[in-house]
Amino acid sequence: MSKIEVKDLTKIFGKKTSKASQLLSQGKSKTAILKETGATIGVNRASFSVEEGEIFVIMGLSGSGKSTLVRLLNRLIEPTSGEIWLDGEDLSKMDKKTLRTVRRRSMSMVFQSFGLFPNRTILRNVEYGLEVQKIPKNERAQKAADALELVGLAGYGEQYPAQLSGGMQQRVGLARALANNPDILLMDEAFSALDPLNRKDMQDQLIDLQDKMQKTIIFITHDLDEALRIGDHIMIMRDGSVVQIGTPEEILSHPANQYVEKFIEDVDRSKVYTASNVMIRPEIVHFEKDGPRVALQRMREAGTSSIFVVKKGRELMGIIHATDVSRLIKEQVTSLESIIDANVPTTELDTPLTEIMDQMSTTTIPMAVTENGKLRGIIIRGSVLAALSGNEVNLND
Repeated sequence: MSKIEVKDLTKIFGKKTSKASQLLSQGKSKTAILKETGATIGVNRASFSVEEGEIFVIMGLSGSGKSTLVRLLNRLIEPTSGEIWLDGEDLSKMDKKTLRTVRRRSMSMVFQSFGLFPNRTILRNVEYGLEVQKIPKNERAQKAADALELVGLAGYGEQYPAQLSGGMQQRVGLARALANNPDILLMDEAFSALDPLNRKDMQDQLIDLQDKMQKTIIFITHDLDEALRIGDHIMIMRDGSVVQIGTPEEILSHPANQYVEKFIEDVDRSKVYTASNVMIRPEIVHFEKDGPRVALQRMREAGTSSIFVVKKGRELMGIIHATDVSRLIKEQVTSLESIIDANVPTTELDTPLTEIMDQMSTTTIPMAVTENGKLRGIIIRGSVLAALSGNEVNLND
């Protein structure tokens, strides 16, 4: 079961919501509905699910509906229609008392503005949500101190917000959200106000925290590079509607339409793609049954001057070259063992393309992609260049 399940969630701002809803069901555009009714479509029948323990990024340009949507999830904004299921319970139908309990215990929100109290120490800022819940003083102080340690601010508890940098203040905001140990973090443009260096530091901090805590995080951003860097899944919105949902690789490899294509055209793919995205099917011979003549024939068919050798189960042994194979044939040697070069550059499936590019610059032979010692594919310079240009190579082609 998904942690959060959203079904046909809609928000219409204005007085003529019934008329606007009718026009929406007829397929009228946001602009046409505004012109005819004066009502604004904030979110248009959004449906998606968020798995437990993932970072789900919602992104889009200004006016796309992403910030409205995140506030619908905890009902800071009341939906016009649709369903919001949290752990199998319909949050959209909860009474105010139950909803307050869910907000306090299950969800925390981190905003773009730090929202710190200037007259409170850092520790007391982090304690604030626990104080509202009337948690005993000693207990909330300990939880706040633990949260500050999580975000790398141990020892700063007695300082005041004005004494901290912008990046450190945002860490305090994150610590305040974590102090209550919520299941779900809602983060609305949480890093947008930071300079690029602090922003990257906070992205790293969030990724590190997620490795430790495995929270369910819904992260709002307008920055595609940020979305691709931290997101397990990304949902792109436009004019209140969901345009595409997918993993970072799926978004880059298979954009749903021209809008998404335009969105991703300037992305540095080397920061997102991994070895699994650029590897191609390798030509191989099997050590136990194939000899020099079979190896040479396969190289001729493939138009290559080398070929990889594997054991049973595709365990990588190394690579052999045509000149050495020809020599064995002349010498009437039937085993490939003496010419196998085990010094093959290798990488793992999830190695970032940036690292692969550095390795490829120092080798003259294809790079082997392995998983538990088994050959899964190879990388050649051409496949790397194709991926960087947006023309990915499919291993199964």
